[in-house]
Amino acid sequence: MITLHDKIQESVKFIQSRVKTGADYAVILGTGLGSFAKSVTDQIAIPYHEIPYFPVSTVQSHSGEMIFGYKSGIPVIILSGRFHYYEGYTAAEITFPIRVLKALGIKHLIITNAAGGINPHFKEGDIVSVTDHINMMPDHPLRGQNDDRLGPRFPDMMEAYDKSSILSFNKYATELRLDLKTGVYLGLQGPSLETPAEYKMAHILGADMVGMSTIPEVIVARHSEMKVSAFSIISNVCFPTSVLTPTTVEQVISVVNKSGDQLKKLLDRFFEKV
Repeated sequence: MITLHDKIQESVKFIQSRVKTGADYAVILGTGLGSFAKSVTDQIAIPYHEIPYFPVSTVQSHSGEMIFGYKSGIPVIILSGRFHYYEGYTAAEITFPIRVLKALGIKHLIITNAAGGINPHFKEGDIVSVTDHINMMPDHPLRGQNDDRLGPRFPDMMEAYDKSSILSFNKYATELRLDLKTGVYLGLQGPSLETPAEYKMAHILGADMVGMSTIPEVIVARHSEMKVSAFSIISNVCFPTSVLTPTTVEQVISVVNKSGDQLKKLLDRFFEKV
């Protein structure tokens, strides 16, 4: 029987046959961050469908490739496109690429996403540094038998998002005169957007934004003892419910693309300072 560990090693072996450079940092690009991928130099791109056991992104705005390159002289791996529970994958399948990143030597994972804003002080286009999350997804990436080679049975999640990195990004945002917010991310399965009552529920629970990704990746990254930083771009204002209007995917992509350049500046500064 082929184990998860075996699959990871096969994927790593294939990737290392194509790319010889290791890296300490990886970035998962959600919608709107294509400009960051383009800024990486000396790129080697491997389509997801070529990597053994990798899922394939079915979302229109996600390109679906692993990119190796350099950012300000620092080796970096980029996952251009991610996977979601609503695409039909299990949480374990969604997070398989995170396992592979760990096996490739990644120590710090940076995740970006688009999210609906349920903090009444947030507006469309705001960039939010995620400080914590509320997991309401129906599947857990660690469900099933645990392989101690990959991480502990019961990983602690007291500090899911690296506090020192949050402070550093806040400092860089001040230097760049960017209005970087902080907030709690609540994850739901999607793909339908939330009802007004669900937005109200998320607000009552203490969330600042709601989305359909990121949390499974964070859990597995912490299970693997990687540092995690995450950023949401507020794609639409969802609270108070009196301001709600129907939302289209095209509107979300438009808003996120406009703010993507601001988040790129923040990531640029991070790699300049590493």
